[in-house]
Amino acid sequence: MDSLAINSSNFINIVITSALNEAYFVERRFKKDITIQEFKDKLELLVGCQSKAMKLEVYNKNDDVVCKLNENDRALGSYPIQDGMRIHVIGDSETTGDPSNVEKFELSEEEYSKRSDTVKAFLKEHKLGKYNEEETAKKENEKRLEQEREEHLAKSMKINDRCEVSVSGNPKRRATVRYVGHTDFKKGWWIGVEYDEPFGKNDGSVAGKRYFECPDKYGGFVRPNCVVIGDFPQEDFDLDEEF
Repeated sequence: MDSLAINSSNFINIVITSALNEAYFVERRFKKDITIQEFKDKLELLVGCQSKAMKLEVYNKNDDVVCKLNENDRALGSYPIQDGMRIHVIGDSETTGDPSNVEKFELSEEEYSKRSDTVKAFLKEHKLGKYNEEETAKKENEKRLEQEREEHLAKSMKINDRCEVSVSGNPKRRATVRYVGHTDFKKGWWIGVEYDEPFGKNDGSVAGKRYFECPDKYGGFVRPNCVVIGDFPQEDFDLDEEF
């Protein structure tokens, strides 16, 4: 029994799909110690695409991208791939030839939905990705709550409020609120701030649209949860001070 357990850990069960044929779906068992190049060579026979033209993407059971297999000398088992995950084969049109010379395989949406050997059928059967109603509802609820929290925070801020901005990976910076609302450059609520120091990225305008006025490099836009309103006096920066 111990020997079998050790043996089985050297293999991994993977679902293979292909961008060259949306109806293609197959499950195979591979050794973990084969290189990505050897793995691609085996896939040639399965998907009908030259190994040198392949790009491989790994998806988890929620149909989210986990990683890309782009190092040919690396072992398959060195990537974070688990049993039941899906590897999607993408063919590079520049190396596979002119696609206009290839006879197209086409199915109507109705015919495709009836087939049992497709990615869609697999996801439905195992209730994965968007077909997991419980997980989808949970994510939608979390997104709604986050949007409500973001709106509540934004509406608690006013123009000219003093604040401290804390963005991940950067030190805290003091600033003044100059804009509260939505923007054209990205969805959601944004807070436009004028920093006390020239650590910003703009002058209150983005992509040609002005949201507020401030000197260049003093302006920035951050999410409401990065801003803390409070009594933050402007610090006295003596640029002429000698050390």
